[in-house]
Amino acid sequence: MVAANYSPALARILVHEGGYANHPKDPGGATMKGVTQRVYDAFRARSGLPKVSVRAISTAELETIYADQYGRAVRFDQLPIGLDYVVFDGAVHSGPAQSVKWLQRALQALGLYAGKIDGIPGNGTLAAVDRVTDVDALIARICDLRLAFLKALKTYATFGRGWRARVDQVGDAGQDWADGSVPADANLSYEPGMEVKAVVADAALPPAPIATPTIGAAGGGIAVAIEAARQQVLPFAGLSGLVDHVLFALTLAGSAVAIGGMAWGVYAQHRRSTVAAVLDLDQAAA
Repeated sequence: MVAANYSPALARILVHEGGYANHPKDPGGATMKGVTQRVYDAFRARSGLPKVSVRAISTAELETIYADQYGRAVRFDQLPIGLDYVVFDGAVHSGPAQSVKWLQRALQALGLYAGKIDGIPGNGTLAAVDRVTDVDALIARICDLRLAFLKALKTYATFGRGWRARVDQVGDAGQDWADGSVPADANLSYEPGMEVKAVVADAALPPAPIATPTIGAAGGGIAVAIEAARQQVLPFAGLSGLVDHVLFALTLAGSAVAIGGMAWGVYAQHRRSTVAAVLDLDQAAA
């Protein structure tokens, strides 16, 4: 990478990435300074080298991986100062394609981009970036999209505090650079969890309705069991007050479960649709 801002941007990212981590809830698995074991294995294989623990990664290997895997992948040296860092950091944390999708969505919201949200920083995306007149506003939109994405992941409850701090610090520093000032070190700190990878595969999607809109995932089995019991009691209706009361209770319970199942189905469909948009799953399916 040749952009003048690359080295200070990487230095800030490495602070957020910390050292070695292997949290059981981290979808990235074993990670050293932001490089996962999987990424390191692939790098070593391409270099004709045997696999070793990512804890043994050298500074030279680390810098090469960051430049090739993340910096060049998001066209760092073709982005305005400040925006380059924000997109770079998103690539390290959630993958280059996801970070570029946030950029594309933010450009789209500003009326500057009408292409596909495909995570590819092609000529259309870069041309839209060239038309940006307020990089501060663009960075703010990217950070809002990124935070919404993080909140839609199952692991947000565990790592959300660190992730929020990271997004806040990245956004502030990016806007400082964009305004022509150097970010202060006071706005740079590590918090546990901020290095944990945040990827779309960890999305918190509710179960889809299992049959019809009247029997949602929450009540399908119960509704079937209640209806079976009601059918068994039905032939004895009118024989005694107790039987009639039981039949009435089963009918009432079946109706309640059906209504609840319908409500769950509507909620689940709405939730899945909302989360799919935040995670760009709607684009993947298109």
